[in-house]
Amino acid sequence: MLNRTPWPARPVMAALWISTWAVAGPAELDDLRGCADVRLQAGLERELGKLGLGPAVEQHHLAVALVDLSANAAPRLAMVNGDDMIYAASLPKIAILLGAFVQAERGELELDKETLASLHRMIRNSSNVDASRMLSKVGEETLLDILTSERYRFYDPSTGGGLWVGKPYGKAPAYHRDPLQGLSHGATAFQVARFYFLLDRGLLLSPDLTRQMKAALAEPGIHHKFVKGLALRPDTRLYRKSGTWRHFHSDSALVEAPRKRYILVGIAVDPRGGEWLEHIAAPLHDLIQGG
Repeated sequence: MLNRTPWPARPVMAALWISTWAVAGPAELDDLRGCADVRLQAGLERELGKLGLGPAVEQHHLAVALVDLSANAAPRLAMVNGDDMIYAASLPKIAILLGAFVQAERGELELDKETLASLHRMIRNSSNVDASRMLSKVGEETLLDILTSERYRFYDPSTGGGLWVGKPYGKAPAYHRDPLQGLSHGATAFQVARFYFLLDRGLLLSPDLTRQMKAALAEPGIHHKFVKGLALRPDTRLYRKSGTWRHFHSDSALVEAPRKRYILVGIAVDPRGGEWLEHIAAPLHDLIQGG
């Protein structure tokens, strides 16, 4: 059996958080960590083993999170090295996307045609120029406040970290590296999966803002990694963000297939990491569809 990050010893917090939605909506944030599923875990480890990725998992060079959303009342989570804080290149641009919509919700940012186009380029085409521009509009420290807030908790030091953006996407120096690993653009596979989980459940923002956020994540403009790996799986729709820098490779997606929906996140530290992520996509897709 493959080595995996153990579940935290601390009790899972199942509390109600006060939402600042402008419209009435549920306040309870579902507990994804409590959805760990033994059968799905065994399947994930088996498929990674078949691909020869066991050593990469054992050496913490690969982190994967998989969430089966097909049963709304009983989602299933499996992950390996899910709480490892890893440099994730452009993947944390989803945090800037969230920050922009939170600021719009607060009335601090107008989601006009130009701003939405910039957000789409930042996500679909991974534009660094647009990412830095949007980060400036949201506010650097404001974004970190959002990520570490009680409302979202996307960066939690007690469970290894999470989503972090502490540097513009360009040559500018880091302004605030993450406290645990000193990363400028970091993520854990679990917290990225949790981002998509809450997005899918409509628990990040109001219904209208959720729809607009999903639109930005749709229609990927870069066809590699998960997109390439799922090219032969018909009628599959991805809401996706990836990242690449040197030997750091990451990808993440909320996948809607004809039979079942699921979340897949992968972060690799290896020159072959992009190929690893491409190769895991189809087997894990089939694992969910056949499960």
